[in-house]
Amino acid sequence: MLNDEMNFKEYIELHRNKIYSTICNYIPIKEPEEHYKMIRDYIDRQGSYRRPGLLMLSGQMFGASIDKLILPAAAMQLSEDWILIHDDVEDHSELRRGKPAIQKIYGDELAINAGDGGHIAMWKIIKDSADLLGKKRGALMFDKFYNMLERTVEGQFLDTNFIYNTRSIRNASEDLYYKIIQSKTCYYTVYGPMQLGAIAAGSRKGYLNILEKIGTNAGIAFQIVDDILDMTADEKVFGKQRYGDIYEGKVTIIALNAFAKADNAEKEKLDSIYAKPRKEKTKEDIAYVVDLVNKYGCIDYAKDIARAYGEKARDAVEKYKNRLPTNEYTDIMLSAMEEMYMRSK
Repeated sequence: MLNDEMNFKEYIELHRNKIYSTICNYIPIKEPEEHYKMIRDYIDRQGSYRRPGLLMLSGQMFGASIDKLILPAAAMQLSEDWILIHDDVEDHSELRRGKPAIQKIYGDELAINAGDGGHIAMWKIIKDSADLLGKKRGALMFDKFYNMLERTVEGQFLDTNFIYNTRSIRNASEDLYYKIIQSKTCYYTVYGPMQLGAIAAGSRKGYLNILEKIGTNAGIAFQIVDDILDMTADEKVFGKQRYGDIYEGKVTIIALNAFAKADNAEKEKLDSIYAKPRKEKTKEDIAYVVDLVNKYGCIDYAKDIARAYGEKARDAVEKYKNRLPTNEYTDIMLSAMEEMYMRSK
């Protein structure tokens, strides 16, 4: 039985160790030992566990038992762990979860191989989860997981193509920004995990559509807050390098707003900084962008948008509350949607 006052973070902590130990059971440290230690690196650092938390919370809300949810939750978390390894290599990231990014320790080639090892283990967990759920429900689970990751990779293509090929904030747009986060954040981070939990519980398609409507707004809020934290958070709390988005040349709602408000000379300078690869950006370049963002109040602009989408997500939960199961997990789901835009890391 849950505590009546339990929030989403507390719910995650209730299940964290079981999810983590399940992943470790699928990826034990064996020979060659160094290889498996690399695969386990990000796994053992442990992230926020938001995605598996949403999966389990949604599943329990729709009536699934814990034993039906642990495997898909473990696969969900493991997908994040191996994807982040590949992301960090692509983005030349410095920090991950408060420590040096894995390729900074082992090199790009071995880091990529470690990510591949996690990827392989993830599909084994999904297969075992599908077998446990039975033929029909298991097939739905597998197909949903596949579709979610396919969309995530599409979003990563748009993101990475902008960074390495477009390299121009002048040629970016809010349309591109929202296309990227619809795939990489809304689906993968929010409503995809919720749908997977509902599928494990045997929910009808209509419920999956409701979860998408709720999760889309929450996902947009989550990503915009992530952009804000990249500019404002303490690295020790956030676990990633401050101003990483500027170094990487990512398109964000903050950078787009700064460019829109800048005068012609500032536009030229900002665009020239975005044209540089990460290793060529100087501290002075980063300081220029930060000053421009502060000059035009772009952080407050982003906060207002994040708050608006967060409120839309909350309103969506309230709107569909009478169509969702009403039990001890429903209010925690409301807490989860709030946490998407009210967080410090």
